[in-house]
Amino acid sequence: MKIERLDIDGYEEVLRVEDPDLRLLAFIAVHSTRLGPAAGGMRMRPYADERAALHDVLRLSRGMTYKNAAADLPLGGGKAVVVGDPAHDKSPAMLAALGRAIATLDGRYWTAEDMGMSPEDMAVMAAETPYVAGLASGQFASGDPSPITARGVFNAIGVTARRALARTDLSGLTIAVQGLGHVGEHLCRQLADAGCGLIVADTDAGRADRVARGCGGQVVAPDEIVAQGADVFAPCAVGGILNERSIPTLKVGAVAGGANNQLETLDDGDRLHAHGILYAPDYIVNGGGIINVATEILRVEDREPYVTRHLKSLEATLERVLETAKQEDVSPARVADRTVEAILAEKRPA
Repeated sequence: MKIERLDIDGYEEVLRVEDPDLRLLAFIAVHSTRLGPAAGGMRMRPYADERAALHDVLRLSRGMTYKNAAADLPLGGGKAVVVGDPAHDKSPAMLAALGRAIATLDGRYWTAEDMGMSPEDMAVMAAETPYVAGLASGQFASGDPSPITARGVFNAIGVTARRALARTDLSGLTIAVQGLGHVGEHLCRQLADAGCGLIVADTDAGRADRVARGCGGQVVAPDEIVAQGADVFAPCAVGGILNERSIPTLKVGAVAGGANNQLETLDDGDRLHAHGILYAPDYIVNGGGIINVATEILRVEDREPYVTRHLKSLEATLERVLETAKQEDVSPARVADRTVEAILAEKRPA
């Protein structure tokens, strides 16, 4: 296995990890350890090329710095991405090699499961390094963070709907959910239980049909979900979905979802604001998963109260961001970044 350190401005460490015999190509990015060890999940996707994977890990790791700061966690931001199809290319040997690569960072980065990864995969890596969370068993095991992420997204949709649609509850609202992986599926169940109508889409047609049957939703093609008429659009798939091409097609009052890096650029937050669409900043909305993982990293004895307390804090942060954005007549994305950057500037490095 070859590990190469890349010198990238604004990042503390970036590793390129390769082992052709294992069909392994991955990147591990540590954006910041100012607030504590960098923490962020590992995802596996069939990226178009190496450049796309590197671009993704850089954006995601920076996003984790902001997410952890917004959630008031003593953790910095990091991320790992693996190039390949998790259904066909992943192997125990590859996972073990990834664990050894993480071990070279000596605790500056903690990983956990993300898209294309599972608690069982984390257990394989944990045999090679202690800096793995999201495990299914053990004294402080936090398991799959997806249900907690979905819980936070559900709460954020409630906050956003109150402000954008003047609704005190979600019953009767139509939510368009893009992406029905672990987070998206859990979110759909919660929304259905709350009386919402659902329009859903996923690149896996069988999964979309199954979730729609279970939640009473309508399935549309993946390339049609953005333009559906709904009250709220909930992106729960890949990033960059909100851009100068897609935003003019939106027919919703608000956007609040579980995907990371939903805005292709910060200017797209301004575009949403100009179109009268209230945007709930993604790294505040989807912070539940890392809160859950943090209980394992920080060895929290009583996990549920810790998670509940931090989720309520995230709701309060979202309320403040949306209120300030309203008062200043600017995009909530601008206010959120400004808020987090003030936190990072005020706190001493861990």
